[in-house]
Amino acid sequence: MPGLIETRALTKQYPGVRALDALDLQLEPGIIGLVGANGAGKSTLLKILLGLIDATSGSASMLGFDVVTEGPTARQFVGYMPEHDCLPIDISATEFVAHMAQINGLPRGAARERTAETLRHVGLFEERYREMRGYSTGMKQRVKLAQALVHDPRLMLLDEPTNGLDPEGRDEMLDLVRRTGKEFGISIIMASHLLSEIERVCEHLVVIDAGKLVQSDSIASFTRQTAVLLVEVDGDAAPVGERIRGAGFSVTVDRRELRVPITDDRVYDLIRDATIEAGVGLVRLEQDRRQLEDLFRESQPEEAAGV
Repeated sequence: MPGLIETRALTKQYPGVRALDALDLQLEPGIIGLVGANGAGKSTLLKILLGLIDATSGSASMLGFDVVTEGPTARQFVGYMPEHDCLPIDISATEFVAHMAQINGLPRGAARERTAETLRHVGLFEERYREMRGYSTGMKQRVKLAQALVHDPRLMLLDEPTNGLDPEGRDEMLDLVRRTGKEFGISIIMASHLLSEIERVCEHLVVIDAGKLVQSDSIASFTRQTAVLLVEVDGDAAPVGERIRGAGFSVTVDRRELRVPITDDRVYDLIRDATIEAGVGLVRLEQDRRQLEDLFRESQPEEAAGV
């Protein structure tokens, strides 16, 4: 079975700027986060895959199809949600999404039926006949997602799907993206500069910076457990920390939380006894996990050293 995406030495040179720099990438089906700072090359990569712009050199394939020589064939299996606002506001969501379904090859009747189902899925069924000029930003983002989904693609490319949304709208969109991938079995590549979004939705992470691949691996590998216990108590953690430190263990205290390196199995009993002696309740005791932000914090000293 062909892979999802493969690029070899993919390069895009603009005047004075190299957006992609000999990018080698191989991705299998799944829900994938494409992360990097603004200008890292995320949108450029998606546009090359879609045939919207040409690469300067190198090659790329999508679902086993070469994006240059077999682009039209590849694109019939792909849905795309662009970052920018691109909706025709003087028609309804139903008209627009049904039109996009027909462009993607669905007969008129099937297009109307699929449009109704898709707008229900994204939460716009009751508002489907309204002109989109009256839609909120969140509703417009849902329409953009619907038109990418309506023809039942094998792969969806989502470019900053939470762009312009408030926190509540962002949560709803991320939940919708996750459910779309899980319930319909569609592979998704979601580009975002927000690591917290990627961690909530995706199974695999691709990190690019200045057009180069930094890392590509499962989310689990990035957020693996550390050899540190995270302890939360229901009062001042300082007395607990003093007792742990007095027993010869290192500890970091921050108000109600403590972080204790696991250097010896005795540490578990020590934490239990220390909380009892300090007269505080034990709220949480778990092995700490790395956050995706740690990946970038760890890389900063190296980058600074190279300046």
